[in-house]
Order: sequence, then C-alpha cells, then structure tokens
Amino acid sequence: MAATASSMATTAVFMPRLPAKPTRCSALPYLPPRLSSTTSSFPLKAFPESRRLSLQIRASSSEETSTSIDTGELLTDLKEKWDAVENKSTVLLYGGGAIVAVWLSSIVVSAVNSVPLLPKVLELVGLGYTGWFVYRYLLFKASLKLSI
Repeated sequence: MAATASSMATTAVFMPRLPAKPTRCSALPYLPPRLSSTTSSFPLKAFPESRRLSLQIRASSSEETSTSIDTGELLTDLKEKWDAVENKSTVLLYGGGAIVAVWLSSIVVSAVNSVPLLPKVLELVGLGYTGWFVYRYLLFKASLKLSI
C-alpha cells in the first residue's frame, strides 16, 4: 500500500572501492574506514567531482489513498454482511471445515517432512515437473495458445 507521506527524498553516494592491503589474510572484502562528521581519515573531498556518483530517489503518493482503517466502520460493515447471509449454519460449517482441512494438511506435511529422504525426492519431482511444464507449454511460441 502507498505511504501517506506526501513526498520523500533519498540520496545515496557511491564511492569506489580501495585496493586491498597485501598483508591482510582474510576471506572478507576490504571495507574503507567509516566516515564520521568530526574526524575523517577518508574524506569525500579526496575524490574529484567526476568520480563521485550520486543517486537521488523521490517517491510520492497522493493523499487520496489512505491506509488507516476505521475499526468501527469495519465492524459495522461485517455485521451488515453477516445479517445479510441467509444460511448462517452452512457458512459456519464451511468455515470450520476449512480450518480443520488446513490443520490436517499441516499434520500430513510435517509427517512427510520427518521422513529422512522423502522431502528431497519430492523437491526433485517438483523441479522436474516444473521444467517439463515450462518446456511443454511456455518455451515455444507454437505451444502458446492465446485466447483473446
């Protein structure tokens, strides 16, 4: 959702990476020293203007899209919709059945996941099927059937 702020500006400065010291023995890349406002051992002014890169990003949104939700309005709307439902017992039965189905599927997935080799085999089957589907239906123009 869009932010409610009317405008926002961000500025980033990219500096070239300094060469690594030859006496260093580490797998981590060399990072330049931190810049501080009081003492700077690596001043930004050391680079000529042509080597400084800057990127300005500006994002704005209109005031018409509000992300705030009035709970009282939401509750009255839900109450009106619930009162408009004719067969309340069927809705409750379907809702309860959906919750039970999600719970049971969670149990089945956790049981399958606890078998040592089965999750990797199922992952390979899924990757194979995805590859076949892309090859069969999405890769060539002749197999694409567009209906307009």
